[in-house]
Amino acid sequence: MDLHDLLEKTVTGLGYELVDVEQSPRGRVLRLFIDKPDKERGVDIDDCALVSNQLSRVLTVENVDYDNLEVSSPGMDRPLKKAVDFERFAGSEIQLKLRLPVNGRRNFNGVLHGLQDGKVRLQIDSGEVEFDLGNIDKARLVPKFD
Repeated sequence: MDLHDLLEKTVTGLGYELVDVEQSPRGRVLRLFIDKPDKERGVDIDDCALVSNQLSRVLTVENVDYDNLEVSSPGMDRPLKKAVDFERFAGSEIQLKLRLPVNGRRNFNGVLHGLQDGKVRLQIDSGEVEFDLGNIDKARLVPKFD
């Protein structure tokens, strides 16, 4: 089984969402970001410890060689990776970086209007724009502080 699939299956089996996985260049550090959409205040230290303990056991059984396992919340500037993320966070302000420029620009900030027909819709100062989901290199929520 592919490592990402193994991590995804284990995390979702515990009732969490696997937001992102980072691996150090030699694969010695596994860093996972988890979320629990139905939990109002997001994941906490107990959630991270639960997932970490379970993953440690699974990775040992599956003979995955690593030195450190880190499990944390995605933070207030949560990355948007999957199509469902762009639907779930519609109405939120995001920063977006494209792989290939559109009208000479690769970086955009605006209010996410969701995903429709494989295109991410974003309201920017000059109006609404659409980008192919496959052309998005990075997207993150912009934190709001009250």
